[in-house]
Amino acid sequence: MIGNIEGVDERIDNRTFRIFSEPTNPQDSDFQKRMRRYYGGEVDGISRQLARYIYTITKTYMPEMNPMMIYRLDRFGHGGHHRPFCDTGFAGVRIMEAHESYYRQHQDVRMKNGIEYGDVIGVSILNTRKTHISQRYHVSRPSPRLFQNQRMWPFQVRFSLLLRSIGTRIDDEELAGYKVYFRETTSSTWDKYYILGKGTTQFTLEGIVIDNYFFGVAAVGKD
Repeated sequence: MIGNIEGVDERIDNRTFRIFSEPTNPQDSDFQKRMRRYYGGEVDGISRQLARYIYTITKTYMPEMNPMMIYRLDRFGHGGHHRPFCDTGFAGVRIMEAHESYYRQHQDVRMKNGIEYGDVIGVSILNTRKTHISQRYHVSRPSPRLFQNQRMWPFQVRFSLLLRSIGTRIDDEELAGYKVYFRETTSSTWDKYYILGKGTTQFTLEGIVIDNYFFGVAAVGKD
């Protein structure tokens, strides 16, 4: 929904938008669900990671925009067109304005008690551009095969985190390297990272209390 910027709260805002995403993948196995009890990640499903990606891309390339990540599948009582994709295991989010008018949704065009109702055409150029940028960078991301072999080994009782098999058996000409991300467990975004070269197969994060953070590894393309 990229044109409904005049809300029922009488605010007009074409710079703030919401990114709705559910926390976990409905297709997760029982084993994956059990592991979340021990390692966390109940807010780190694939849809939530997609929401974080859109948030980061927007803040990087359109700093005048104000993205809001909403930790919910959709609005109250709504399912959304993205839900069927989520139900089958795909990452899916809903992007829409922060201040919407319910008078323009699912309504016949009419005037009643001085209020204009109806689904009429309207486009917010800034929000359209934001959606285009997010889609462009998402489809140009590195292939998932570039980081399919990564393993983390946080089991040892020591003041560090050891990551093994980074880049193992991967020799893709488009690969530039990897980013090892970490964030506090209450943070909504991946805030800190180290950049590793393409040939790195093992890396240790020293001087960090592993229980206080979440970790992730991402492939980085040359472009």
